[in-house]
Amino acid sequence: QVQLVESGGGQVQPGGSLRLSCAASGFSFSDYWMYWAREVPEKGLEWVSGVNTGGGTTFYADSVKGRFTISRDFAKNNLILEMNNLKSDDTGVYWCAKGSAIATGRFPNPSYSHRGPGTQVVVSS
Repeated sequence: QVQLVESGGGQVQPGGSLRLSCAASGFSFSDYWMYWAREVPEKGLEWVSGVNTGGGTTFYADSVKGRFTISRDFAKNNLILEMNNLKSDDTGVYWCAKGSAIATGRFPNPSYSHRGPGTQVVVSS
């Protein structure tokens, strides 16, 4: 069955960096668009980033553009989110998601079929 498991979250000071990973299994990783989202209780859900099947086309929310980088490690079936110059507004639970249809997707507001449980990111001094 499809499994997505995030790791790499933690607490960091403003201006710091974190690298999130999403280990994907149970499906053909290279056939689906992949996404990162974050949830904050008082703000709701925000789609942070997306990447196409080949990894060559990426999308970002305006709030993270220039600071976050999404990538795919096809050898390990991992989805990566490199986060730099973190701000307090980046605090939240980050989770990865698998697109719902083969070889197609959209960003923002993607259609997804599965998501991981999430990893907590806290940006605080």
